[in-house]
Amino acid sequence: MNELIQMLVSQLGIDAGQAKGGAGLLFRLAEDKLGGDFSAITKALPQVKDLIQAAPASGGGLGGMLGGLASSLGAEKLGDLAQLAAGFKSLNLDPSLLQQFVPIVLDYVKGAVGPEAAQLLMTVLAGKAS
Repeated sequence: MNELIQMLVSQLGIDAGQAKGGAGLLFRLAEDKLGGDFSAITKALPQVKDLIQAAPASGGGLGGMLGGLASSLGAEKLGDLAQLAAGFKSLNLDPSLLQQFVPIVLDYVKGAVGPEAAQLLMTVLAGKAS
């Protein structure tokens, strides 16, 4: 996982704490959406759990309220995006960086675990970058 963090730091010009927290937010969302299927990723990359723990708590503040409201209206992707944006803001990251985080994380997982795991993540994260 250190390689992923270094990729994020060097490509996005952020610090290691922001890289860990941002990646953790993406992995937490994937874990929530994939349920048991996420175990394929944690078995191959057990350090993912550390990244998830490094992510800021979700569900609070305006982002959490917007996410909850959007989800209750049936706009699940919008709700997920609002929660990710709130998490990025709490890390002092511009939410627009999400568009750059996702492909870096997907490429790393594809190289480290394989295309099947990357495809699992892509089903959850691909719509979050747009």
